[in-house]
Amino acid sequence: MALVVIPARYGSTRFPGKPLALLMGKPLIQHVYQRAEMARGVEEVIVATDDHRIMRAVEVFGGNCVMTSPDHRSGSDRLGEVVICRNDRVVVNVQGDEPLMDPSVIEGVISSHSDPDPPDIATAARELDSLEDFRDPGIVKVVTDGAGDALYFSRSAIPSGWAPGAGMALGHIGIYAYSREALLRFVSLPRGELERLEDLEQLRALENGMRMAVVRVEHFEGVGIDRPGDIQRAERIMRESGLTPCSGPRFHGIREEE
Repeated sequence: MALVVIPARYGSTRFPGKPLALLMGKPLIQHVYQRAEMARGVEEVIVATDDHRIMRAVEVFGGNCVMTSPDHRSGSDRLGEVVICRNDRVVVNVQGDEPLMDPSVIEGVISSHSDPDPPDIATAARELDSLEDFRDPGIVKVVTDGAGDALYFSRSAIPSGWAPGAGMALGHIGIYAYSREALLRFVSLPRGELERLEDLEQLRALENGMRMAVVRVEHFEGVGIDRPGDIQRAERIMRESGLTPCSGPRFHGIREEE
């Protein structure tokens, strides 16, 4: 069984207050939380935040939330603070801006840790099928070895020379399942040079010889919420896919003084 931690901070540069943005009448963080609860193999879900407004919103829909330091540089650092006093064998970092994360993706990265030779970290990727996505620096690409472990991640178009249908280009899905030991080691490591150049935190693990398995996902309908306009796109996909809003009381906002 695994612990899912959803890092959530209020002060996003591009979208302040993003976890509380309403999607189909419910806060974004509630959709992420309740989809994570649906995944098999998940024992507990916790939101890790640095803001009392987010904590209150999670409490309103009946979720678990802990306050963490406002000084963390990344979501993984926030996970490390949660896990340091716990003994969970597998810890999954689910991004708080993926309201349509399929529970099967969470199940896939968790299951990698049941292998006879489990990785330090498991993540996920989908096959790309268009040159537009392949060349888009907003879509992180990953190259794997013959065993399906990550060799490199980049915002650049890798492997060079790929064409649609070749089956080699993979778009990374930002979910990570760590063994407890790997997570605590990862957050103790200094920022790597490749990590700095690519602005990709996961390269720190590869630079330090950590093994990262990549679970291939055949169908991924995820929508990352980066800007306010992405809310409408996510709602459209939910309506077209027949996805109903998550359960729980309707959200009416949190007053500044709460």
